[in-house]
Amino acid sequence: MVGCGPASRPRKQSKQKWQPEGRRLDVRKNFLTRRDMNGGAAGLGAAAHDHLLPEHFALWQVLGSREQLRADCHLQNLDPVCSLPGSTKSFLSPFSLSAALSSEAKEESKKPVVTFVAHDGPVYSLVSTDRHLLSAGDGEVKAWLWGEIIKKGCKEVWSRHPPYRLIPFALLNRSSLEVPEINALLLNPKENSLFLAGGDCQLHTMDLETGTFTRALRGHTDYIHCLALRERSPEVLSGSEDGTVRLWDLRTGEEVQNIEVYKHEECARPQNGKWIGCLATDSDWMVCGGGPALTLWHLRSATPTTVFPLRAPQKHVTFYQDLILSAGQGPCVNQWQLSGELKAQVPGSSPSLLSLSLNQQPAAPECKVLTAAGNSCRVDVFTNLGYRAFSLAFS
Repeated sequence: MVGCGPASRPRKQSKQKWQPEGRRLDVRKNFLTRRDMNGGAAGLGAAAHDHLLPEHFALWQVLGSREQLRADCHLQNLDPVCSLPGSTKSFLSPFSLSAALSSEAKEESKKPVVTFVAHDGPVYSLVSTDRHLLSAGDGEVKAWLWGEIIKKGCKEVWSRHPPYRLIPFALLNRSSLEVPEINALLLNPKENSLFLAGGDCQLHTMDLETGTFTRALRGHTDYIHCLALRERSPEVLSGSEDGTVRLWDLRTGEEVQNIEVYKHEECARPQNGKWIGCLATDSDWMVCGGGPALTLWHLRSATPTTVFPLRAPQKHVTFYQDLILSAGQGPCVNQWQLSGELKAQVPGSSPSLLSLSLNQQPAAPECKVLTAAGNSCRVDVFTNLGYRAFSLAFS
């Protein structure tokens, strides 16, 4: 895994005109983007966000040597289909899910609508609002207008650099000359804000209406892999390489709970490390995993209630109705009962899966799908949880 430290000098702020995120919903069709968890080798990736309609699906590709671009990719991450020595460009490609799911779909329907250069280095995370696709790389987040994104020569409408602090990165085996990657993006629709976290061990809050960074939450001692928002409480959770899941009160900015997962004997697996690579919440419950075993926790009591019997680290996890879905090393999407019983394992086309996304929008029932991706050049589309219907391919 790659840990990155702050730049040796302050980064200049972009001069692009700020385009605020209004609080009114756009009546145009929305697009699908996906956010994934802990990856391995950089390559192709895809992004999706559950609260948006899946009209389009954004896929990214990084071209470069495997050694240069090994990273914790927080996207639907797939191994490279090609490699250009010395090149570190990343690309975004939207797919039309509605066209791919049509009864008249052809092979061309499962290919990208367009492809464009996004960042000079790897892309680690994607999320979407009703107006913008947001992409994060090394120390930078960019915004792309969905209305312009399928046109050739698409340019970002703004870019921002979080205000990083200087911390003793030598203790973490990192160079102080490295720019900290942004591993995770998370939208907070109620506040019209964006959370960013990654290599500088902080959780930054950005106001999408003004484009300003309003707060930095500090407490983690190693880089942050994943974020989750509690729907019924003004709290956000963060999972880190330091082995902890921390809960933050969004009203005060204070840390209100610190769960040291790796110190609990029932879920600790020292041979895999203590890092937290995936995280999801549902009311008073949390499920997380990584180095420690995938475990269901009761948040109020900070008690592990179910340890799922998996040897391999899990890279993505989500709640779905009365099930928990997880993916990691291995080709299958795992479906778990809350009691820990394995209900089903549904195989995909990749030998290892890194990302899952569910779309359940009632406004687009024809696009109700589960998508999964890993270390191959394909994104699998499941029209129900029982089988893989087809795959999207980065051409």
